[in-house]
Amino acid sequence: MQIWPAIDLLGGRCVRLQQGDYQRDTVYADDPAAVAKQFQEAGAAHLHIVDLDGAKEGRPVNLDAVRAILAAVDLQCELGGGVRDEATIESLLDVGLSRLVLGTSALKRPDWFRDMCRKFPDRLVLGIDAKEGLVATDGWLETSSVAAPELAAQFADAPLAAIVYTDIATDGMLQGPNLPAMRDMQAAVDVPVVASGGVTTVADVEALAAAGLAGAIIGRALYEETITLPGALAAAGGSAARS
Repeated sequence: MQIWPAIDLLGGRCVRLQQGDYQRDTVYADDPAAVAKQFQEAGAAHLHIVDLDGAKEGRPVNLDAVRAILAAVDLQCELGGGVRDEATIESLLDVGLSRLVLGTSALKRPDWFRDMCRKFPDRLVLGIDAKEGLVATDGWLETSSVAAPELAAQFADAPLAAIVYTDIATDGMLQGPNLPAMRDMQAAVDVPVVASGGVTTVADVEALAAAGLAGAIIGRALYEETITLPGALAAAGGSAARS
């Protein structure tokens, strides 16, 4: 199972939100590129980046910080937040990102998103953020009436790189992941599912690996040191990695 340490960008700085609330942010570092280098030195092969400003604005905002991260490390990096048109997809991939996470546009323009998946096969990730099982959009500021598995099923035929499934209730709370929801999502689709939200301990990583998840995103737990990156990587190693 892959481990994706997370860097969330707000105003060019590395922060974490609690339950997606922009008013409940904690600043962890002023230099996100330095944080990325620390992750690489600790053994990371992957990096999950979120442009929180971009998610609200509907366009990438923290591009300078993203470019600095890409220049500082040799990791497979993915970016989510504000990726909502073809020109943005092309420009971000050209910058050197390995793959991009799209959520709002997939829900609101499914035909367009399916076309983009075909145009950029295995480079786009479906980001599904759920509140009580319902898909949230626009930087988690809006909640739809669409159930998370229902949205995933719409793109069963698309050449997705993965699905990142975030349970907003557990995100940033250091109380463990929503394991049943993650297990059910991975069982429902053939696409690799990366769990996000609440991963706090080595036991959480082991449980997700045992449930067959393809990966786990870890954010606040790394910054608060309730888990170490080497510990998470070792726990994930008990399950065969899925590409």
